[in-house]
This record gives sequence, C-alpha cells and structure tokens, in this order.
Amino acid sequence: MSFGPPPSAYTASALGAERRARRRRAGVAAAVAVSLLALCGVGVWMFSTGSDDAAAGEHRRPLAPSADDIRQTVERTPDTPDGQLLVAHSEKGLAGNTESNPRLAPGTWATGKILAKGVADRIVGYRLLPDSDQEAWTLALDGDICATTGRITQDGRTAVAVQKGGRHAGSADGTRCDEVVVFDVDTGKKLWQRPLPAKGAADISHTNLTLAKGVVAAAWGHGSVAYAMRDGSRLWAHEDSSGCRERGFAGGRALLALVACGDSGDPAYQVRGIEPRTGRSTWTYKVTQGVRTVYLPSSDPPVLAVAAGDATVTHLITLDGRGSYQATVPLDSGLYDPGCGRTYAGSTYFGTTEVCDGMAVGRDRIFLATAFDANATEKVSNWIVAFDVRTGRTAGKYEGHTAQPVVPLRASGDDLLLYRRSLTGVEPAAVMSWNPRTDTAKPFLFFHLPDQAEEELSDPRRSDILVEQGRVFFAKRRLVAEQAHPADPVPAVVGLGSAGLGH
Repeated sequence: MSFGPPPSAYTASALGAERRARRRRAGVAAAVAVSLLALCGVGVWMFSTGSDDAAAGEHRRPLAPSADDIRQTVERTPDTPDGQLLVAHSEKGLAGNTESNPRLAPGTWATGKILAKGVADRIVGYRLLPDSDQEAWTLALDGDICATTGRITQDGRTAVAVQKGGRHAGSADGTRCDEVVVFDVDTGKKLWQRPLPAKGAADISHTNLTLAKGVVAAAWGHGSVAYAMRDGSRLWAHEDSSGCRERGFAGGRALLALVACGDSGDPAYQVRGIEPRTGRSTWTYKVTQGVRTVYLPSSDPPVLAVAAGDATVTHLITLDGRGSYQATVPLDSGLYDPGCGRTYAGSTYFGTTEVCDGMAVGRDRIFLATAFDANATEKVSNWIVAFDVRTGRTAGKYEGHTAQPVVPLRASGDDLLLYRRSLTGVEPAAVMSWNPRTDTAKPFLFFHLPDQAEEELSDPRRSDILVEQGRVFFAKRRLVAEQAHPADPVPAVVGLGSAGLGH
C-alpha cells in the first residue's frame, strides 16, 4: 500500500540500484558490494555514494544509558489524557520590544522536575507544579545567548554559546559568540564555561552547537572545537584546511560534521562521521556540486535534507552507519514541508544545522508532514507520512482532521509523538502517539492553549514544542509587546501534564 504521490523516476531508479546491490551482497563482502553500487550509479544523478575513510563499524547502542549519553526518552502514556496546566509564564517589561526589535528567547529544555527557558542574557527554570509560574532558579549569563542545542544528557546537562560582555545584537560587535556554557537543567548551576577559539569569527548567524556522548561540539564556518562534557577540557579543534570548512555538527547518538569545500559562494558539501573524543573522520559522504544547502536532521541514522538548485529543501538522503548511500525521499515540489532552518522567522540565528521543525526521525522511520493549507477549512488540513529509512518507501500515513493540522514532534521508541492543533477552539488540541507499523494512534494529552497566544505557540516555526516525561511544553522564541497594550505581560511559556496522578 502506498501513501501520497508515487515515487519519482529518480527514486525508482535509485531503489532499483539498491535492490540489485542487495542481491550482489549475498555472496560478496559488504565493502565490495558498496563499491559495486557506486560503480552502477543508476539513478544517482545528484548525489554521490559515501566512502569509508576508516573501517568504522555500524553504530552500536549501549544496553543501558550512562550519565553522558544524550537523552532519547521513550514516553509512557499518561494514566489519563485529560490535561492540566503546570506552567504558565508571561514575560513582563516588553514595552520596547516590537516586531522589528523583539526580545529573543532561544533554547528550551525540560526534565522531570524543571522547564528551563533561555531569554536574552539569562536562563530561567520553572517548577512543574499545577497552574504555576514559580521560578526555581535563574542563571545569569555574561551576555546574550547566541547559539543553543536542544540536546540534553541523560542526567540533565546541556549547553549554550554566549556573547560575552553583555553585548546585544546591533552593537558594534554584538553578533559575536565568545564562550560555551554548560549547566545543569534541574539546578540551574553553571558547571563550566570556556572561550571559543574563534578569534572573532564565530557569528550569531552561523555558530552551531551540539552534544554527543561526553562531548560538547561547536562549529562556526571557519573552525570547530570540542570539549569534554565532564570538565570542559578541550578535546580537539579544527581550523580551515585544504579549502574545507566545518559549517556545523549533528549530535545525539553519533556525531556528524557538515563540511563546505571550495568556493564559499558555491561550495561542494561533504558530510563526515566524526569520532567524538578525537575529532577523527571515520567516513565521508560527498554531495554533488550545485546543492545549495544541506541540513542534518539526524545523526543516527544519518539523514541529510538537501536543497538542490534552490534554497528550499527538495530531497532527503539516508545513509547507513558507514556513510554509504541508502535511499532518497523526494519532497515532491513542496508537498512535504520539513521546515529546515526556520528557527527565528526565517533567520539563521542560534544554529540551524540540525533544525528541521516539520519532520522527525526515529530508529528506522522518517516522519514528514505535508504542507498545511490554512484556507482548506472544509477538508483534511494535512497529514504525516512515514518513510522507511533503508528504502525510502512509504511505510504509513497519519490522517489529520478538518481544521486540525498535525506536525511531528519526535520519535518515542517505534512510535511518533505528534501535535494536533485545533483551529476552531471547540475541539481540544492534542499530543497523539502513533505507531506506523500497526497504524494505531493513542491520545497522549488533550488540552487548550491560551486563546491570545494559541496561534504562535502552536507554530513550530515560531515556538519550541517539547514532550518530556508525560508533559508537553510550548515556548515562544521571540517576545513582542502587544500593540494595543504594550505594558501588559505577554504569554511566553505554557506547560501541561496529565490530570491523573501517575504522569
């Protein structure tokens, strides 16, 4: 059974090449089979196959997570899906913050105890209590936040990059990133901070930050650095070499580097597997010249979102654990909307290498939302399609409802957690848990968002939407005063949990 439009000629030919390669692998070693697939080249008109720079094996997941592992929570369905308000914070003092001069609020993190939110030059932790606006802690920083990562360790540590010295965007050197700060989300304690060895080259528009096991890694287009998560000691640093520059990293269970080589106006992109503790490249996948932009929405499995000939993402490419080509998912001229790079109203601030807000990636499935038509009020708003990572074929479809658009949030084991918005306000909004293998969907939480902030909070292009340990959190990325009442507090953060006792 197929969902959505039929595969393109490119996809069909690539899949045919893969099927032939599988038959060859029956009697030939895997490395030889990869070489044969590269020689065939059938259908791979835009992307070259990967190459092994080292004999790297498939990534193996640990049996039990350690404190340094990057968190991948598998959610348990709450005892009751009826939601209750846990956190409701409205930001004050926004009278001078307009659409052209917003107060930026990058970074949102949640644990079982705390919701933490970055705002300008501070991070605030809120307690998870019924109908609460109770601050647990405030971490004052040396300047405004200039890069964030949504990743967090198993024991609740994460990182931000900061503009040291209290500079603000718009000042003479106010867009420069100077240092990395690692903090504990539960306590708000700053664990360490270290300077970025960027010599002024790390700008707010192109500095990217991520976490892999035991490592904090940053890249700024002219170099990169990695620190030990435990104590901030420098593990390795890379500078421009051989005309290639590290644009950013994708972290999590593995570490990938996005590398641009050659002419900065028309670079040739590479994706490299990186050994986190040493910085050594274990494999390289080369993207054919002419691709304008590459994002890395997943490191394990490796997934590339590429814009071929335009600034809009046109294809997803999946690789195996050795960096060799597996499959292509064409996005069919705008039918699917992966939302890559749209973090702050289309700007590239705060790091975008890993950011694709309209899709999610699980262990062996990619989940893509179709574009939402706000004028289509008499038919299904949109839907989510699951694709097999190894083949690129459709593997399930979740139908939206009339006036209830859906967006994938993240994988939870083999399930997808998705947000179903309510445009009418009559039906509640919901987080749903969908298993594409059985095509079963279960309600996770039902709730209503504040009317005056529902549109912005529900938009993944403008707000962070997190699900963690039975709760769902919405947090705006830009804070602007209401024109009619500029002195009034503005809803900024909402957290909801189950009304049952067992969430």
